[in-house]
Amino acid sequence: MFKINDNYLKLPGSYLFSTIAKKVNAYSQANPEKKIIRLGIGDVTQPLAPAIIEALHNAVDEMGKAETFHGYAPDLGYEFLRSAIAENDYKARGCDIAADEIFISDGAKCDSGNIQEIFSTDNKIAVCDPVYPVYVDTNVMAGRTGTYDADKEVWSDVIYMPCLAENNFAPELPKETPDLIYLCFPNNPTGSTIMKEQLQEWVDYANKVGAVIIYDAAYEAYISQEDVPHTIYECDGARACAIELRSFSKNAGFTGVRLGFTVIPKELKCGETSLHSLWARRHGTKYNGAPYIVQRAGEAVYSAAGKAQLKEQVAYYMRNAKYILEGLKDAGYTVSGGVDAPYIWLKAPKGMSSWEFFDYLLENANVVGTPGSGFGPSGETYFRLTAFGSYENTVAAVERIKGV
Repeated sequence: MFKINDNYLKLPGSYLFSTIAKKVNAYSQANPEKKIIRLGIGDVTQPLAPAIIEALHNAVDEMGKAETFHGYAPDLGYEFLRSAIAENDYKARGCDIAADEIFISDGAKCDSGNIQEIFSTDNKIAVCDPVYPVYVDTNVMAGRTGTYDADKEVWSDVIYMPCLAENNFAPELPKETPDLIYLCFPNNPTGSTIMKEQLQEWVDYANKVGAVIIYDAAYEAYISQEDVPHTIYECDGARACAIELRSFSKNAGFTGVRLGFTVIPKELKCGETSLHSLWARRHGTKYNGAPYIVQRAGEAVYSAAGKAQLKEQVAYYMRNAKYILEGLKDAGYTVSGGVDAPYIWLKAPKGMSSWEFFDYLLENANVVGTPGSGFGPSGETYFRLTAFGSYENTVAAVERIKGV
């Protein structure tokens, strides 16, 4: 008789955002007259920029002609896109990343979940707490996290690095030595950032103990402060210890189009084994590539027109972030984030738990956010709001929250 991967049975409940969707849908069905404003999931709302639309149209026309038709994409992705990424995201910042060290995919979420496959299940992971749930859940599925303590909401074989108000929501070097370190800056969910000097400490630490940093830079386009690094490869020694994940979802509105990439430098090795080669083998075996038309759209992100148009979109969302941040501060909430990231992290009022505040806002203000406890035990009593709604809905949501 067949058997299942019983590691899946260890996962507590459903995926965080699936749970939220079910609760919101149930409320909507019971209260169809209520207009709900959703500031929970980090999904963009602005339409694709004109430069991207033009590139998509041109690529579709190419696909309709025999002489310009494209089938399967190359394993790593098309050279035109990888070269544009290497030049604009790395070489322009003084980082030595070559085009053939970039692997094109259909999004950072997939890569952040899949990257653990090239590592032994004996490796111990360290995660920020609170943390993007995919990092932990996919390691649970792989059998790397031990047993779950439902009371404490922690896994026995995971090293949690608390990100609290006391340390400006930035992790400290762990006392127990990890093998894999997940870092995300600007951070989801807290909206916090770290300076280049702080990130250099992590790189130095990883090289010292022989760990790999899996660095999620999905929100780098929202950085406004000068000394906040846009990529981990700005740090000396990062090529020997770091894998970087990037997304086109939040900087270019590709949440529904799907495009991302992973960078693995060739000098990142376990003994004599290149992680670049392992990921190339995995990528070539399990993935058939992002569509040609989508990769052409990605290339347009780096055009002069694309850069200018997307800068305006980022500014639009950050205007929302500023409005939420300042509005809730004025209302007496304890809030952070919203400066280098499109997320605002606030303390639930009146001693409420995260889910109590979720229900309170849904029922009394008809506003949806994300309970902090869904991101890990240190997220309890906190709440995340996103700046990805329309400006009008953002203003209305803040006024509603002030009124309850």
